[in-house]
Amino acid sequence: MKTTAIMKITITLLLLVGATLTASAYHAAAPSAETPADSLLALSKTDRTLAIVNPATLEVLARIPVGNDPHEVIASTDGRTAYVSNYGSGAYNTLAVVDLVAQKALPSIDLGALRGPHGLFFIGGKVWFTAEAAKAIGSYDPATHSIDWIFGTGQNRTHMIYVWPDMKRIATTNVSSATVSIIEKVVPGAGRGGPANSPPGANDNNLHGGPPGIPPTGVQGPPPTGLGGSSSSSGSSAPPVAMPPTRGAPPPQSGPPPQAPPQGRGPQGPPGGDWTQTVIKVGNRSEGFDVSPDGKEIWVANAGDGTISIIDVASKAVTQMLAADVRGANRLKFTPDGKLVLVAGLGGAPGIGQSGADAALTVIDAATRKAIKRIAVGRGAAGIVMQPDGARAFVACSPENYVAVIDLKTLEMVGRIDAGGNPDGLAWAVRH
Repeated sequence: MKTTAIMKITITLLLLVGATLTASAYHAAAPSAETPADSLLALSKTDRTLAIVNPATLEVLARIPVGNDPHEVIASTDGRTAYVSNYGSGAYNTLAVVDLVAQKALPSIDLGALRGPHGLFFIGGKVWFTAEAAKAIGSYDPATHSIDWIFGTGQNRTHMIYVWPDMKRIATTNVSSATVSIIEKVVPGAGRGGPANSPPGANDNNLHGGPPGIPPTGVQGPPPTGLGGSSSSSGSSAPPVAMPPTRGAPPPQSGPPPQAPPQGRGPQGPPGGDWTQTVIKVGNRSEGFDVSPDGKEIWVANAGDGTISIIDVASKAVTQMLAADVRGANRLKFTPDGKLVLVAGLGGAPGIGQSGADAALTVIDAATRKAIKRIAVGRGAAGIVMQPDGARAFVACSPENYVAVIDLKTLEMVGRIDAGGNPDGLAWAVRH
């Protein structure tokens, strides 16, 4: 009898503990407050979630499932929607979509043949993305629920992307090719040799700084009828990229049925015209990069040799290679005022007044181009996002399972955010 009673008590206690753990887990995943006008977005690759963080309190307000292998995240201009790339080194072909106001997942976007989406950018009402396995970039129009433009880079592992405000110039890093692509729309009347304002003698289809005899690359895939235009890449042998199939595409998420864009307009203005690509040789395993606030330079973090390549946008040439010694340098960001550059490395860096591998965040003075500090944030760092007012930076410390908060005046780590296991992609959302 005693044994039976003890067993009943034990089972009851186990049931109570299980119920408590289940309730705690649900509470952690459930929204705890409304999304503020300004919010930090942080991906967890281990948990496969997007954390919405209140930047004032550093509290995680919600964790939303975003599917397999989430790598990068971007917010729409109105701050109401987030888009997440499901990467998988080419195994996946979707963008996860999150309603940041309702704090819930929406139907994902099927990219069809454009597999391995990674880098993301949002401008002009479009989601711009890289597709590594397809050696291409493209843009997705949420209003029409369609991919409205594709350009084949012909480069290996086209990884990160930046689009200029006028949407007529795009830059990408191409990791395994150790190159940067500058892709520009040819302005009518500028001639076939390159876009308007090209420097004399510039050839926008050549490989700059690479071995002689390498043919130019980059062919735009066939756009949908009435969307975008023709491409030009004289002498290119890269195959066009096929449009993703329409069969099996997800239904519209909300609003009226998809409609064709207004006649005479494409993603970058009127349809037609050529696009040119300049392929620039940089350091080994070129990954993260940023464009200076004045738009004149591109700084590229080269993970393979810990260097930084600086490209002059006007001449489309590398003007300087910094021996930054950032091991596994994979992300790089300018502060909003353009005075400092933060470089994250998954392999750490030699410390300036510190000991080695924990100094995974390097701060460079943009004017002198010298490293002024190594900040100990853990064994490695990845994604970086700047607070728009320039007060703080947020850095994903992937091996440590937290996001570090950096005071940009003192250049010290002042906080940590538990955004989930193996955090990586970060973004800032401002709701209008």
